[in-house]
Amino acid sequence: MLGLNSKDFRLFLIVVAMTLLAPILLNPFPVNSALGESFNAGYPALMQRFVIFGLLAIGFNILFGLTGYLSFGHAAFLGVGSFAAVWMFKLLSYNVIPAIIASVIVAGIFSVAIGFVALRRSGIYFSILTLAFAQMMYQIAYSDLIGKFLNTIITNGETGLQVYADDPQILAGEGDPILPHLFGWEMNAQTLWQVGGWEFTFQNGYYFAAVFMLLGFYLSIRIFRSPMGMMLRAIKSNQTRMSYTGLDTKPYMLAAFVISGMYAGLAGGLMSAMDPLTGAERMFWTASGEIVVMAILGGVGTLIGPVLGAGLIKYLENIISKINDGILHSWFAFMPEGLENFMVAIIHPFVGKGWHLTLGVLFMAVVIFLPGGLVQLGEKILGVFSRKKSTDGATSGSTEPAE
Repeated sequence: MLGLNSKDFRLFLIVVAMTLLAPILLNPFPVNSALGESFNAGYPALMQRFVIFGLLAIGFNILFGLTGYLSFGHAAFLGVGSFAAVWMFKLLSYNVIPAIIASVIVAGIFSVAIGFVALRRSGIYFSILTLAFAQMMYQIAYSDLIGKFLNTIITNGETGLQVYADDPQILAGEGDPILPHLFGWEMNAQTLWQVGGWEFTFQNGYYFAAVFMLLGFYLSIRIFRSPMGMMLRAIKSNQTRMSYTGLDTKPYMLAAFVISGMYAGLAGGLMSAMDPLTGAERMFWTASGEIVVMAILGGVGTLIGPVLGAGLIKYLENIISKINDGILHSWFAFMPEGLENFMVAIIHPFVGKGWHLTLGVLFMAVVIFLPGGLVQLGEKILGVFSRKKSTDGATSGSTEPAE
């Protein structure tokens, strides 16, 4: 169905179900319980990050996973998409549709220009070129160099770009909300559902972003299974041999680069739709590195891997980072005081501000033991259970007396 084979369609349905039910699945513990205060992740701001960065990682995987070309500059497209969206809010209205369209188009234009130059090289030289372009764009945005040259404001420098009351907003109606909305449907509006000690929050903005993530995931499946996807995998396997056959690989590479950049621009537009304030920090090289880590943790070249990797990193960043010594002491309060303090001292470096240490250890473990990322881990677990089931079946069959 939907042009997908049965396996891909089942995977798509699983992703759809997990996305729609995320406000429930991510709040497994009662709100006021110790576990709920520490590990519940079903609040709107974090769920938005899950789907937006999942979309960003999906787009990055189309380039890196299919072609093997590692870009260290994808945050540049995320940034220009964010700036384009905020400018649509300033010039037209708070309606998110023009902002989303502008973010994709502007990111696509920038990715064509950068890809045309960067793809003249391959390997580490391509990666360095994308990093150089991204850092140049970050510096231009941070200093508002173009704005100074034109004697106006383009990015507003280190302060960041936002919407002011005196902005034109020529398409804004008199009764329109003064915050991002979809034809009056406010992004930050939400519904709270209380069941016993549990609370589940369903926010408009999350589901709006989730729709684009699901569409992006569906499109990535179609690209992976298309003749273009096969061509990109062939280029990844041996680009020199493909060139010797007389095939010009550059148009395919540029197409993958531009599609990936437009995904990033869309993610940037969605970030601005959730919070109409953007700054140059979204274009810094560490943001590009985070995208790479998301893809590798989840599983490069797999369909669902980048989504899992993005979700894991954002979970660590927002949940593990808020665990402090007070929470740790409450966990181990049942132990004798000496043992309690020992356990807190052992775990303390890996939580709170030390969450990057947890990420680093996890990343090393994945690279060394699970080069296929979280997807490979899932396959191994399923393999263990399937072998156990087949073994049990064979055992029961062998003990059955013959008739």
